[in-house]
Order: sequence, then structure tokens, then C-alpha cells
Amino acid sequence: MAHAKNHDNHILPPSIWPLLSALGAFVMLSGAALWMKDITHWAFFGGVALVLYGMFGWWSDVVAEGQGSDHTPVVRIGLRYGMILFIMSEVMFFSAWFWSFFKHAMYPMSPASPAVDGIWPPAGIVPFDPWHLPLINTLILLLSGVTLTWAHHTLVHGGSRREVSQALILTVLLGLSFTGLQAFEYSHAAFGLSGNIYGAVFFMATGFHGAHVIIGTIFLFVCLLRVRAGHFTAERHVGFEAAAWYWHFVDVVWLFLFSAVYIWGR
Repeated sequence: MAHAKNHDNHILPPSIWPLLSALGAFVMLSGAALWMKDITHWAFFGGVALVLYGMFGWWSDVVAEGQGSDHTPVVRIGLRYGMILFIMSEVMFFSAWFWSFFKHAMYPMSPASPAVDGIWPPAGIVPFDPWHLPLINTLILLLSGVTLTWAHHTLVHGGSRREVSQALILTVLLGLSFTGLQAFEYSHAAFGLSGNIYGAVFFMATGFHGAHVIIGTIFLFVCLLRVRAGHFTAERHVGFEAAAWYWHFVDVVWLFLFSAVYIWGR
């Protein structure tokens, strides 16, 4: 009885996943630097593989905990707070790219970028027409937000598992469509990542957003599998909520990118 649990908190056992994920992120970052120096690209992909493996193991443990009795109401509140703080850190991350873009757009001549020579976009840069593929991608992401809200609303109000699955399938397909069109757009860019500040900020901001779309699509696909397995109920679906918040955040960031980078930045 001395070790009986008499509280609502969840005491985590020792886990290798945080250390492994951090190591993978370090290898991935170092590999990206080596790739940009044209030394090797294998370190980057090795780091990505390590991160994915760590994510799979870590999230598998979290899913198993959620199916047991570990995710009490107190723990679920903590998980929601953690997700909110994570999204806030992502807001700060993208704010840095917007800051850089607006700074160079409004003050194109500076000691840090003398080659811009007071012109924005820099001479020789042909930006994308926002009313073609970027507009289509905007509509795709907005529609994916609608289908995800449909799935969430159905789940919360005790709707059928089949209807929730159908809405999630549409959301995942829309996410994949966005990624495919973004890759197609990149393949037709008239500028590159290096050699000019416009291309550097454009590809870093939209590229990191694209990475978030891929992660969010995986997140929603896992939720789809869990819905089909009967893991979520109208009262217990904190994992689904986290995925929905993350996806809506990705939607909002794209609206700012579309308005600022594609339209205003032209």
C-alpha cells in the first residue's frame, strides 16, 4: 500500500525517446549545414530518420498511456496547456521569418544586404503570381480546415465513427494535395534559395510551413487510424484536439504567408 497511487498525476517511467529525438534533431541540423556546404547530404537524412523513429516510439507510448488510465482529467489539462505553449513557440518561429521579410522589403538597402540596391524584389527576381497556384493552395487549406472542423464536430456530438473517418480522409487528401502543388510550384521557381535575400526568406518561410503541413498530415493520419480503432470518444479525444489545433495554426500561418509574401511582397 505504500506505493499505491492516490493522486491524479501521471508519473512517467524513464524513457529513451527524448534523448534519441534530441540526438536526431542535432544530427539533422548538422547534416543540413553539411548539405548546404555541398559536403554530404546523408547526415541530414540520417537525422531525419532518427527523428521520425523517436517520434514514432514516443507517440506510441503516449497513445498507449491514453488508452489506459494514465490520462486523467488533470493530465489532459496539462497536455492541452503543453500543446498551447508549443503552438506559441511556433508563432515566435514564424514571426522571425516575417520580421526578416518585412525588414528587407521595406528597407532593401542595408549593410547586411547591399546587393539588393534599394529594389524589392531584387533585380532579376521574378516572383510567383499569387492568383494561380498559391490561390489554389489557399483554397485547399481553407477547405481542409472545414473538413477537419466537420470531423471534430461529429466526434464531439457523438456522431458515427464512419462519418468522422470520412471527414478525416478528406482532410488528409487535401493536405497531400497542398504538398504536391507546393513541390510543383518550387520546381518552377525562377529564383533559388542562395544568392539573394528574397529567395532565402521565401523558401525558408514557405518551406518550413510546408514541413509543418507534412507533419500535420501525418498527425491527422494517425488520428484517422485511432478513430477507426475506436480510441476516441466524445469526452476523451485530447490527441484529436491537439491535431486539430495544430492544423488550424498551419492554416492561419499560410493566410499570413499568402497575404504578405505572395501578394504584398510582390
